[in-house]
Amino acid sequence: MREDFAPRAVWFWQELVFRHRNILLVQRHGWTLAVVNQKGGVGKTTTAINLAAGLALEGELTLLVDADPQANATSGLGIDPRGQPENLFTLIQALLTTQDTLTGDRMTFSTARPNLHLIPASIDLVGADVLLASQIARETILQRLLAPLRDRYTWIVIDTPPSLGILTINALTAADGLIVPVQCEYYALEGLSHLLQTVDLVRRHLNPQLEIWKVVLTMHDSRTRLSEQVEHEVRKFFGAKVAQSVIPRNIRVSESPSFGQPVIEYAPLSRGAQAYSALVKEVKQHAASCVG
Repeated sequence: MREDFAPRAVWFWQELVFRHRNILLVQRHGWTLAVVNQKGGVGKTTTAINLAAGLALEGELTLLVDADPQANATSGLGIDPRGQPENLFTLIQALLTTQDTLTGDRMTFSTARPNLHLIPASIDLVGADVLLASQIARETILQRLLAPLRDRYTWIVIDTPPSLGILTINALTAADGLIVPVQCEYYALEGLSHLLQTVDLVRRHLNPQLEIWKVVLTMHDSRTRLSEQVEHEVRKFFGAKVAQSVIPRNIRVSESPSFGQPVIEYAPLSRGAQAYSALVKEVKQHAASCVG
C-alpha cells in the first residue's frame, strides 16, 4: 500500500506544480484590446479611456495606447499631446530606423494615476500611411512595438482612429480581442458589416486569435423608442457578444474630457461611471473565461 502511495504522491505534486506554473504563465501574459469602430462620434475614445482607467482602479497594471491622430485619449487624461518627448509616431519611427526592440521605460508615459500608463498620440500620426507604405509586413508594426510590453502589463488598451486605415489594421493585428462601441442612433449599424469583413480578413491572414469580445451600446437614452429599437437590433445581430452594461447618455460622461479625467474618476457616482465600471467587470470576466 505504501509502495503504491509514494509514486502517486510524487505524481500528484508534479502535476500540481505543472498546472500552477502554466497558470502563472497565462497570468504573466497580458491581454491586448482594441477599441474600434470606423464611425466617428460613437464614444470610442471615451470607452477606451474609461475601460483603461477602470482596469487600473481594479489594481490591474494597464497601458493605454493612443493610436488616433486626434490624440483625444491623451488629452482626455489631462495630458498635452504636444508636450511629450515621445509618442506613438516617434516610437514607430525609431522601431523602423533601428530595427531594435525598444525599452518599456522609453515607450510608456506615467499618467500620475496608479497602475495606468500611456503611449500618447500626436498629429504626426496622420502621416502613418506614408511612413509605412514601403515597409514589409507593415500591418504588424504595432504588434512588434508592443511585444516587449505584453509581459509587463496585465492590460493594453488601444484607442483606434475612426477609419479602417493602416493604424486600425495594425491595432487589429496586435489585439487579442475587440471592444466595439455602437451608438444608439439611426445609423448605428451602418458600416458595421464592413468592419466585420475587415475583422474576418485580419483573422484569416494576420491574427487567427482575433475575436470580438464585447459590443458596447453607448449614448443610450431609455426615454426614446429609437434607443430601444437600436438595442434590440444590435442584440439580435450580435447575441451574447453585446455587453449587458449599457452606457447611458449622460452629461457627466460628456463633460469629463474637458476636465482631463475619465468619468469614473471625475464623477464616480454618476450613471455613466457606474455603467463603465460594470463594463470593466464584464471584460475581466470574459478574460477569465478565455483562460478557463
